[in-house]
Amino acid sequence: MKKSVLLASLIAVAALSACGKKEEAAPAIVTPPPVVVTPPAAAPAPTAPAPDATATPPAATPAPGSAAALEEANKATQAAKDAASAPK
Repeated sequence: MKKSVLLASLIAVAALSACGKKEEAAPAIVTPPPVVVTPPAAAPAPTAPAPDATATPPAATPAPGSAAALEEANKATQAAKDAASAPK
């Protein structure tokens, strides 16, 4: 008799728990990560003395072969522009 009552109560508990209303989990709140603020870097101390205002600047002389390199670069640039503007 005790076993049948125990068995009946176990079945009733299982049935009631299976028929229970399932609750949805609360949605997770997503927060953006904190913004990391870095202090600005300190200006480096000057290592060389300032040039003398009365001194004359050196003459700008192009390096040897720079004219030829400039012409080649201009030709390549013009060829790229022509290729881009050509009808396809």
